Amino acid sequence: MKALVLIGGFGTRLRPITYSIPKQLIPIAGKPMLYHVLDLLPPEVDEVVLATGYKAEVIERYVRGHMPAVRVQFVEEKTPLGTGGGMRNAGDDMSDPFLLMNSDVIAQVDVRALLDLHRRSGGVGAMTLTEVDDTRPYGVAALGPDDRIVGFVEKPQPKDAPSHWINAGVQVWHRSVLDRIPRGRALSFETEIVPGLLSHGIYGFRSRGYWEDAGTPERLLHAQRLLFDAGRGGPGRRPPGASGHGPVAVGHDVRAEGAEIGPYSCLGDGVVLHSGAHVENSVLMDGVTVHAGGRVVGSIVGPGMEVAGGVRTENQVLGTTPAP
Repeated sequence: MKALVLIGGFGTRLRPITYSIPKQLIPIAGKPMLYHVLDLLPPEVDEVVLATGYKAEVIERYVRGHMPAVRVQFVEEKTPLGTGGGMRNAGDDMSDPFLLMNSDVIAQVDVRALLDLHRRSGGVGAMTLTEVDDTRPYGVAALGPDDRIVGFVEKPQPKDAPSHWINAGVQVWHRSVLDRIPRGRALSFETEIVPGLLSHGIYGFRSRGYWEDAGTPERLLHAQRLLFDAGRGGPGRRPPGASGHGPVAVGHDVRAEGAEIGPYSCLGDGVVLHSGAHVENSVLMDGVTVHAGGRVVGSIVGPGMEVAGGVRTENQVLGTTPAP
């Protein structure tokens, strides 16, 4: 079985870091976001197709240097094609059925149970659903008997939402659905293809595990907290001489003597925290330096950045902005 992972979008809400690094490679709870998605793959999957676009060469170079346990194929789209166009562009020789996964969703999903539902139902696909209070940013399913999806509304206002069960970004489909997608043009799978498939049977798989779309700074840090609380973070030992409590992920060659590393923090390789520095609920990527007395709270700091001594950095995304 193959899994098709969509790695599109420019990560605009995580700029300036994403000017140089795709959001899927931002580390949370000890490893890049993309690898938490790959952790969901069941044993049936022996090959992953990464449908890349923005910063495709950066993603391919990193993954080739940090290969997961399954075979990986890279298919780049030269111009943005949306979810549907991206599926068609990367979907040649796809297995039947195949998994479809979003690359920025951090979730606890029983994918084997999803596959079992698909096999039992006899429909063309099954879509993992998660329940949220605010449906406005998401695609929302209308559910009929036996959780068959009878309607799908993209980003409805609350009064128009048919339920609170949204597309969770982990799906399984028959190979034949790719034949319905025209090749070579941008389109949305959810709004332009899924409605025409409803009569052939799409079933909702209600997942009650944790879930977060890590596309904004706030959601990314919340996703990190969910991972830590679920025991999916690490390695979690503070470096010698550092104080603090709660779960952390610490890379190689981190120096933090006299610093405090609070809970829900991820420190990349070569991070230096000078005495009196404090980090909490944040991501510090490789090579970051926090000078004496600097405080980083609720923030994401890109590689090689420096936080000045005595400065409080809170609820920020720090990175290098390209020259105009």
